[in-house]
Formats: sequence, C-alpha cells, structure tokens
Amino acid sequence: MFRFIESIKVEEQKAFLLEYHQKRVNDTFKHFKKENPPHLLKIFRELQHVENGLFKLRVVYDLEGNYEFENQLYSVPLISDFQLVNGDNLKYCFKYENRQFFTELKSEAKAEEIMIVQNGHITDTSFSNLIFLRNKTWFTPSTYLLNGVQRQFLLKNNQIRETEITVGNLKTFSHFRIINAMNDMNSGIVYPIEKIINLHG
Repeated sequence: MFRFIESIKVEEQKAFLLEYHQKRVNDTFKHFKKENPPHLLKIFRELQHVENGLFKLRVVYDLEGNYEFENQLYSVPLISDFQLVNGDNLKYCFKYENRQFFTELKSEAKAEEIMIVQNGHITDTSFSNLIFLRNKTWFTPSTYLLNGVQRQFLLKNNQIRETEITVGNLKTFSHFRIINAMNDMNSGIVYPIEKIINLHG
C-alpha cells in the first residue's frame, strides 16, 4: 500500500504552513478517491510540544487514514556541491514515502546533492524545490517535480517569481538556494552558481 509523508516545520512550539500541508494531504486523498484524511492540526496538538527550538514533525500516512508521527530536532543542511543529473522518466507528483528513485540517482552522482533535469529543464533537488537569483530577484523553475508548500507560499506572497530555467540559461543566475517546508527565505544557505560541479558541461 502507498504511504505518503509530510514534513512540517515546528519552531518555538508553532507549526508553520499547516494549511498548505493539509491541502496537499486532502488533494492526495481526493485524487485516489479516498475519504477521511488525517487532520494535521489534531496530530500537532497530540504532540503536547513544550520544547523551544527548531523541529521537523514527520507524519507518515496511508490512504486508509492510518498515520504515525515523530518530532525530530532539525538543523539547516550545508551542502558541499551539486550536480545536474538526467531524470526524464522520473515522476513525483505526490509526496510518497518511498524515495528509492532519488537514492538511485544520487548514488550515481559525484556531488553531495543532485539537481534533476527533465528535457533540458531544471526541476528540483532530491528533497527540495529550488530558487535562483538574477540581479536582485529570486526565481523558481516553472518546471518542478513536486509543487512544494514553501514554493506555493513564496509565490503567493510575491517573494519569488516563476520562470523557465534550463541548462542553457542557468549561467545567467548568480546564486541559488534550496526551499522546502523546513527551509524558507530566512534560513538555509545561499550558494554561488559555481557550486554546480558540471555547470559548464
């Protein structure tokens, strides 16, 4: 049976972007014609969370309404380098728990993290969406594997713009950063575009 996952940012006892996470869970159930999705606010309240600091609330669920969760201390990752890899046949429109295909792609790469290319277009890393800096504006690829909650939030609030980003125009951007539920515009590392080891061919 398929299992899905939501990773929710919890900081200073507050859950972030919960409505975006809940919509994704609801949409998943709707797509598979199932009812009674897990209620994430209820799960968060079950935590009886009393610790300050930055945590990742990891919720794993199936389409029968079963779920399990754990709260993990979280620190923002520092990634040494990135590599463009071909993923033309990869589909990840739902946030499945099984991520074996990403593991296989990463195992063949020479860099710590991968940027997945489909038909010449930049999509995502193995665990995040991407944004790229040109002059003073941040852009996110109009092509993506998964329309992440942070990506949706930043677009809705006009903090980033969507555009076509390809292998061919990647060098017109100066920097990039990863974004996901745990990494927003105020956290994470800003990487120079040269951190992509095969940027030049």
